[in-house]
Amino acid sequence: MTRTVGVEEEYLLMDATTGLLAPHAEKVRSAAGLEPFVAPQEIQAELLQAQVEVVTPICGALEEVGGHLLRLRHAVAQAAAAHGCRVVASGTPPLPKGAPVTVTELPRYRALERQAPQLVAEQLVNGMHVHVAVPGRHVGVQVLNRIRVWLPVLTAMAANSPLWEGHDTGFASWRTVVFDRWPVSGIPPAFADDTDYDRRIGRLVETGVIGDTGQLYWQARLSERCPTVEVRCMDVQLRTEDAVMFTGLVRGLVETAEREAAAGRPAPDTPPELLQVAMWQAARHGLGAELVDPEGRRCRAGDAVSMLLEHVEPALEVAGDTREVTSLVHRLFQEGTGADRQREALARGGPAGVVDLVTDTGALP
Repeated sequence: MTRTVGVEEEYLLMDATTGLLAPHAEKVRSAAGLEPFVAPQEIQAELLQAQVEVVTPICGALEEVGGHLLRLRHAVAQAAAAHGCRVVASGTPPLPKGAPVTVTELPRYRALERQAPQLVAEQLVNGMHVHVAVPGRHVGVQVLNRIRVWLPVLTAMAANSPLWEGHDTGFASWRTVVFDRWPVSGIPPAFADDTDYDRRIGRLVETGVIGDTGQLYWQARLSERCPTVEVRCMDVQLRTEDAVMFTGLVRGLVETAEREAAAGRPAPDTPPELLQVAMWQAARHGLGAELVDPEGRRCRAGDAVSMLLEHVEPALEVAGDTREVTSLVHRLFQEGTGADRQREALARGGPAGVVDLVTDTGALP
């Protein structure tokens, strides 16, 4: 039986005339919810009023994931156009944001703003989150312990946020840097079991520094709403096909991790400081320089990706995903990451060229 998945994508809303961020999320949500075949719960509010999130239904095949993402991107793009906006499928906005963006009127978001006003003001970042079904929390923790070492490779491949406030940051994924400033963020620690996971989360909440488990901004975590592992390290992608590729890779990682746990194979014990270095290197360079592999060794980016593909190949084969995922990975190396393509667009057409890239591809395959 194929392991089910679900995908969330975040997009920013940009005024089509001025290029400034547009706080029209509620208007867009309302309009998009009226589109045929779009359920209201599939388009949700986010922290800031210039951002929306789409949520696919539970899917079995990658083809389903791609179809739903394309449908939802079209719905949001059409609703945004009706209100003079364009949808930005980039991890960060390519142009200066202009005036501060208003926080969405929800109690937990207002509490975040009171706690860390500058961080909230700069939380103009879009991610892609993949949920993969697991039998329960005990297995989910064993999966987390085994996939955490691969998160830097995924981050490098998914890098799509090189620009901030209209200039090149020098990083391939500036979103990763922005998100790492929250109290509980980055690569999750290793846990003894689900009891240890719940105990440590409970202690974090008891400190009062985080208000609830929704503020566990680890790059992979257990979902509190459904029996899934949620991988959150990827920038939102320019194209739905690339989102499909990452969905297949994440599902392959979860399937492989569960099999290894069932076979009694120990989880990797890479020191946390090496994983931190690996993540920084991935965010800084994407696939444009050497990476740090899951064992903490420096290697070529292509070799790190090859290691990942080899690691998940049996799981891809069982799911019937091998051909699609591997062909999309090859295209990634030929055409570059989203960060590479944004920099190419900037060199060719200036800021307007980048805007066209990150908005015109937002609703295309």
